Amino acid sequence: MVPNHSSAAKAVNYLQTRHRFHWGEAIPWILAILVFYFLPGYRLLATQILVMIIFALSLDLIVGYAGIISLGHTAFFGTGAYITALLATNNIPDPIIGLIAAAFGAAILGFLSGWVLLRTTGLTLLVLTMAVTIMLAELANDFDEITGGFDGINFTNSDIFGLIELDQLWYSSSYIYVLIVLFLSFLFIRTIIYAPFGRMLIGIRENPRRMSAIGTPVHQRQVIVYVVSAAIAGIAGALWVQVQGNVTTEVYAFELSGDVLIMLILGGTGRLYGAFLGATVFKILENVTEQVLGTDQPYWQFAIGLVLILTVLFARRGLFGIFEDLGNKWKERGQ
Repeated sequence: MVPNHSSAAKAVNYLQTRHRFHWGEAIPWILAILVFYFLPGYRLLATQILVMIIFALSLDLIVGYAGIISLGHTAFFGTGAYITALLATNNIPDPIIGLIAAAFGAAILGFLSGWVLLRTTGLTLLVLTMAVTIMLAELANDFDEITGGFDGINFTNSDIFGLIELDQLWYSSSYIYVLIVLFLSFLFIRTIIYAPFGRMLIGIRENPRRMSAIGTPVHQRQVIVYVVSAAIAGIAGALWVQVQGNVTTEVYAFELSGDVLIMLILGGTGRLYGAFLGATVFKILENVTEQVLGTDQPYWQFAIGLVLILTVLFARRGLFGIFEDLGNKWKERGQ
């Protein structure tokens, strides 16, 4: 059999250049800037979308790249949210300190829970991750003298670096603040994915037994990525409450874990920008259906369910997979 040198050359070229930025990657960031200038009335919604993108990216790191299925990622989101709020109510209202503390606290929770839970797989792991979130939600309700219970905690952020106020009227500085954190988080996750560690995660996702057989410490690597994912989810939770100025037990809601997983499925798991597309479609669809049909009935959930079914039936790689296919066809025509 004659080797296909052309295919081999393309494969080598892909491996050597896959980490480089491409012009198409600038599109989401350009759109984010355009939204800021041309849709000022939707900055709050846009800011919430940016936070959900960070949250979805953190989940994609373990689901899409490491193959760790979780229904309890709000455990880290909520922990980061409460840490930030409690710091602000105890004379440490600096947003940056809140972010760092949220990431650190969520990472500790990720390590303690991940070291135990990641020894299981499949349905057992799914249920146990969900159980952790339920337990934390109950603790937040029981210790209402600290957490505020269902009423929550209202707090005020100090200025960023003593210079920039996180406004809660036009959300201009809040939007820019969250966008910068998203960009830095994205760069960090992108670096992990294209590094040898990221390739190792994909190997573990595809065949953990084979990776273990060649000497890879599978459990250790899973715990590491679980901790990193937890820290980023904690940052997302901190941003969510910093923008709103209050936190309630809703940050531990099981529905939120389901929502972020739906965002990933809609956009496409294991595709970085799938989280961007999925979170945006989800939040816009939720907002539009509630405005048109009202909030008395959960019509937006019906709409999300319909879109999810269509995505699974006709775009199994997610909505972003459709754009990938169109881009590949465009390249083929250009050649």
